[in-house]
Amino acid sequence: MNESAVPAKRGSGKRWLIIVAGILIAGAVAAVTYHLNRASGYNTLKTLVRNNNLQIDPRHPDVLIESASLSRLPRDLLSIPLLRDTLTEDFVFYYQHNADKLGLIGSLRRIIFEHNLELRDALIEELLDQPANVALWHDANGRLRHFMIEIRRGGLAKVLEPLAFAAADDSQLSKTKLSQIQVGGAGAAIYQLRYGGKSLLFASHDDKLLLMSGVDMMFDGEKHASDTTEVAQAVLAGNAPWAESFGLTPRAAQGGETAAPEHRIAVSANYLGFGYQRFMPAFAGVRFEMTGQGWNSFLALNDRDAAADTSFNFTPVWQAMPMGASFCVALPVARGVAEEMLGRVGGNEERAGVLAQHLTGAAGMCWYADSRLYTPLLVTRLDDAAGSQADDGLGALFDRTIGAPEKKAPQGVLPMRETQTEQAHSWRREVSSSYGQYNAGESEAGESMTARKFFRVTLAREGQTLLFSLDDRLVEKARQTLGGNFPPMAEVLPANAVVPLYLAPEGLSGLFRHEAFDSLPKDVEPIFYNAAQTLLVPKLEALAGHGSYALTLPADTSADDAWQWIPIEWRAL
Repeated sequence: MNESAVPAKRGSGKRWLIIVAGILIAGAVAAVTYHLNRASGYNTLKTLVRNNNLQIDPRHPDVLIESASLSRLPRDLLSIPLLRDTLTEDFVFYYQHNADKLGLIGSLRRIIFEHNLELRDALIEELLDQPANVALWHDANGRLRHFMIEIRRGGLAKVLEPLAFAAADDSQLSKTKLSQIQVGGAGAAIYQLRYGGKSLLFASHDDKLLLMSGVDMMFDGEKHASDTTEVAQAVLAGNAPWAESFGLTPRAAQGGETAAPEHRIAVSANYLGFGYQRFMPAFAGVRFEMTGQGWNSFLALNDRDAAADTSFNFTPVWQAMPMGASFCVALPVARGVAEEMLGRVGGNEERAGVLAQHLTGAAGMCWYADSRLYTPLLVTRLDDAAGSQADDGLGALFDRTIGAPEKKAPQGVLPMRETQTEQAHSWRREVSSSYGQYNAGESEAGESMTARKFFRVTLAREGQTLLFSLDDRLVEKARQTLGGNFPPMAEVLPANAVVPLYLAPEGLSGLFRHEAFDSLPKDVEPIFYNAAQTLLVPKLEALAGHGSYALTLPADTSADDAWQWIPIEWRAL
């Protein structure tokens, strides 16, 4: 077992991040039922266009799941103690008894019965127990609702041949008016299966079955999308491009099927970044795979051109972060992107350029159980040449971007409070918000506030370190940490390693509990409150029972090549 492998016992909890992939796999396990269809019929093929209705690139999915058996994937995920404790058997039960899956099975059973087809009743279960590749794309709301799935099974075309006869006169199953997909000189027809107001596209060739999440995957308006057609042809010919888009060798080509991982899940930074990936271009994605030794995890980096001016020296971040965090993440940040962003929000491109040039290319955030989920502490660092020279720009940026309309404030917002010493400079403004941690009565300007609560938003430069949070108490604690009056996170993290992530399940449990019940007042939401007490609290208690962990990368980590995969080691603390 290599050092990034998941141990058989408690150490398996070190792969808590696989929970993200577990959630993503939801659509894959019920693969043939997880879809979006915004059209009720199909149009006759006219001319080819480049993009489909969904405006997604079918060559580059957000998530790729390669599995020897989709039906075994939920069970194998639950071999990780942290997931087993928090997901329990409901995870497997849901995807075995998913309503869409059951509806699809019912439709197929009716078709088989009414047309006297020689198809086995357990066809879907058999297909899900075969090697498969699942490519997933997110929709406008960030949900992984669009998919293309390749399933391989010996003699598959012959097994599905009876469906061609049923498609001639069935109300739910029909052959589409699309031209056949040409694969190796032969034509592969595309079928549409409707059920429960939803539909599914599928085509087969030799031992390969391709499923698609709806007509929008194949069309742009009334025109046939050539990009999807090219990918579909490649998939049915056995040359799916998805693994290469993650810088990987296709799973089935890794020295034969026996040498390949049982499951491999790759997630792009385009999806994980929640729209902010451009601010951290050195980060390309993550990967999880299960071998005979257990689950392993990897981090992908981009090349130097994409990650110019970024840094993996996170030590200054951890030296400034106060001890006691529930969750922390540190990432390399591109100066060029920061300059563009600061110029836009600050309204002064020249000043933004000066500030960005002094950034050291790394930043970190931590969440604390005694604060809120939406008030993390942000830490970054200026180079030695910055000092007080950057203060004018920092103050102007804070004054311009921080504030909320207040009903009686002379300038529309409450005044900014500025304090300065020889080594430090800070800026603070009270901002009305119904989510604030202080009651309006605690402010001297309480009568001017538009909400009954407020934040004391604070930015501080302590030496070369920049601190920012909506929670002023976290900034103050960080200043005490830098002054040697409070222990830093660096004291609990492994030395001589790059540490991009820290996890304290006990603190996270408390943070999640606080947020959940704060949004579910017992007197306003009694039903949901009781449901949370019954269903959520036991899982949070199980989460709290796990120890703290640090994700580490090798000390010499740097971004050299595109899709440079680096093994991740999880260390118990």
